[in-house]
Amino acid sequence: MPTFGIFLVALKENIYVMKKILLLGILSIGFLAFMDQTDISGIVGALKTGNAQQLANYLDSYIDLTLPGKEEIKNMGKNQATITLDAFFQENGVKGFEVVSQREAGATMYIAGRLQTKTKGLNATIMLKNKDGKHLITSIRFN
Repeated sequence: MPTFGIFLVALKENIYVMKKILLLGILSIGFLAFMDQTDISGIVGALKTGNAQQLANYLDSYIDLTLPGKEEIKNMGKNQATITLDAFFQENGVKGFEVVSQREAGATMYIAGRLQTKTKGLNATIMLKNKDGKHLITSIRFN
Protein backbone atom coordinates (compact mmCIF):
# COMPACT_ATOMS: atom_id res chain seq x y z
CA MET A 1 0.00 0.00 0.00
CA PRO A 2 2.83 2.53 0.65
CA THR A 3 3.93 2.26 -3.00
CA PHE A 4 0.48 3.37 -4.12
CA GLY A 5 0.81 6.51 -1.96
CA ILE A 6 4.24 7.27 -3.46
CA PHE A 7 2.73 6.77 -6.91
CA LEU A 8 -0.03 9.32 -6.15
CA VAL A 9 2.48 11.88 -4.86
CA ALA A 10 4.65 11.43 -7.98
CA LEU A 11 1.55 11.70 -10.19
CA LYS A 12 0.50 14.97 -8.51
CA GLU A 13 4.00 16.41 -8.98
CA ASN A 14 3.99 15.42 -12.68
CA ILE A 15 0.59 17.01 -13.22
CA TYR A 16 1.81 20.20 -11.55
CA VAL A 17 4.90 20.31 -13.81
CA MET A 18 2.79 19.55 -16.90
CA LYS A 19 0.40 22.40 -16.04
CA LYS A 20 3.34 24.81 -15.77
CA ILE A 21 4.74 23.66 -19.12
CA LEU A 22 1.31 24.03 -20.76
CA LEU A 23 0.86 27.53 -19.32
CA LEU A 24 4.33 28.55 -20.49
CA GLY A 25 3.57 27.23 -23.99
CA ILE A 26 0.28 29.14 -24.20
CA LEU A 27 1.93 32.37 -23.03
CA SER A 28 4.76 31.91 -25.56
CA ILE A 29 2.32 31.45 -28.45
CA GLY A 30 0.40 34.56 -27.37
CA PHE A 31 3.61 36.57 -27.16
CA LEU A 32 4.70 35.45 -30.64
CA ALA A 33 1.30 36.36 -32.09
CA PHE A 34 1.59 39.80 -30.47
CA MET A 35 5.10 40.24 -31.94
CA ASP A 36 3.76 39.49 -35.43
CA GLN A 37 1.02 42.09 -35.08
CA THR A 38 3.52 44.64 -33.78
CA ASP A 39 5.67 44.17 -36.89
CA ILE A 40 2.66 44.44 -39.21
CA SER A 41 1.20 47.50 -37.48
CA GLY A 42 4.63 49.20 -37.62
CA ILE A 43 4.91 48.50 -41.35
CA VAL A 44 1.36 49.69 -42.05
CA GLY A 45 1.94 52.81 -39.94
CA ALA A 46 5.09 53.65 -41.89
CA LEU A 47 3.27 53.20 -45.21
CA LYS A 48 0.28 55.30 -44.07
CA THR A 49 2.56 58.25 -43.38
CA GLY A 50 5.09 57.61 -46.17
CA ASN A 51 7.89 57.33 -43.62
CA ALA A 52 10.79 55.47 -45.28
CA GLN A 53 13.00 55.77 -42.20
CA GLN A 54 10.41 54.00 -40.06
CA LEU A 55 9.84 51.41 -42.78
CA ALA A 56 13.61 50.77 -42.86
CA ASN A 57 13.29 49.14 -39.41
CA TYR A 58 11.44 46.29 -41.13
CA LEU A 59 13.58 45.91 -44.26
CA ASP A 60 15.79 42.86 -44.71
CA SER A 61 19.45 43.47 -45.65
CA TYR A 62 18.53 43.20 -49.36
CA ILE A 63 15.11 43.60 -50.95
CA ASP A 64 13.50 43.51 -54.39
CA LEU A 65 11.82 46.83 -55.21
CA THR A 66 9.41 47.72 -58.00
CA LEU A 67 8.11 51.25 -58.48
CA PRO A 68 5.51 52.44 -61.04
CA GLY A 69 6.92 52.76 -64.56
CA LYS A 70 10.28 51.29 -63.59
CA GLU A 71 11.90 47.89 -63.85
CA GLU A 72 12.18 45.73 -60.75
CA ILE A 73 15.49 46.14 -58.94
CA LYS A 74 16.61 42.90 -57.33
CA ASN A 75 18.85 42.67 -54.27
CA MET A 76 18.85 46.38 -53.50
CA GLY A 77 20.70 47.11 -50.25
CA LYS A 78 18.69 48.30 -47.25
CA ASN A 79 20.26 51.79 -47.25
CA GLN A 80 19.72 52.34 -50.97
CA ALA A 81 16.16 51.01 -50.72
CA THR A 82 15.44 53.44 -47.88
CA ILE A 83 16.77 56.38 -49.93
CA THR A 84 14.79 55.28 -53.00
CA LEU A 85 11.57 54.79 -51.02
CA ASP A 86 12.01 58.15 -49.30
CA ALA A 87 12.37 59.90 -52.68
CA PHE A 88 9.35 58.00 -54.04
CA PHE A 89 7.19 58.90 -51.01
CA GLN A 90 8.26 62.58 -51.15
CA GLU A 91 7.74 62.82 -54.91
CA ASN A 92 4.28 61.24 -54.82
CA GLY A 93 2.97 62.69 -51.55
CA VAL A 94 1.63 59.71 -49.61
CA LYS A 95 -1.85 60.33 -48.20
CA GLY A 96 -2.54 56.91 -46.71
CA PHE A 97 -2.34 53.14 -46.92
CA GLU A 98 -5.07 50.54 -46.53
CA VAL A 99 -4.50 46.80 -46.09
CA VAL A 100 -6.67 44.84 -48.52
CA SER A 101 -5.52 41.35 -47.53
CA GLN A 102 -2.90 39.62 -45.46
CA ARG A 103 -1.91 35.97 -45.49
CA GLU A 104 0.82 33.77 -44.14
CA ALA A 105 2.31 30.59 -45.60
CA GLY A 106 5.00 29.04 -43.44
CA ALA A 107 7.69 31.62 -42.69
CA THR A 108 6.47 33.93 -45.49
CA MET A 109 3.79 36.61 -45.12
CA TYR A 110 2.13 38.69 -47.82
CA ILE A 111 0.41 42.03 -47.39
CA ALA A 112 -1.64 43.45 -50.25
CA GLY A 113 -2.89 46.98 -49.99
CA ARG A 114 -3.60 50.30 -51.58
CA LEU A 115 -1.17 53.23 -51.25
CA GLN A 116 -2.98 56.53 -51.73
CA THR A 117 -0.84 59.37 -53.11
CA LYS A 118 -1.77 62.97 -53.82
CA THR A 119 -2.64 62.12 -57.44
CA LYS A 120 -3.66 58.43 -57.55
CA GLY A 121 -3.98 55.12 -55.75
CA LEU A 122 -1.36 52.41 -56.25
CA ASN A 123 -1.61 48.71 -55.60
CA ALA A 124 1.00 47.51 -53.13
CA THR A 125 2.31 44.02 -52.56
CA ILE A 126 4.76 43.40 -49.71
CA MET A 127 6.44 40.08 -49.00
CA LEU A 128 7.97 39.40 -45.60
CA LYS A 129 10.06 36.54 -44.22
CA ASN A 130 10.22 35.57 -40.57
CA LYS A 131 13.82 35.84 -39.42
CA ASP A 132 14.72 35.35 -35.78
CA GLY A 133 11.14 35.97 -34.67
CA LYS A 134 10.73 39.21 -36.62
CA HIS A 135 9.03 39.73 -39.96
CA LEU A 136 11.38 41.47 -42.39
CA ILE A 137 10.38 42.88 -45.78
CA THR A 138 12.08 41.11 -48.69
CA SER A 139 10.02 42.56 -51.54
CA ILE A 140 7.96 45.71 -52.16
CA ARG A 141 5.99 46.31 -55.33
CA PHE A 142 3.93 49.42 -56.11
CA ASN A 143 1.97 49.55 -59.39
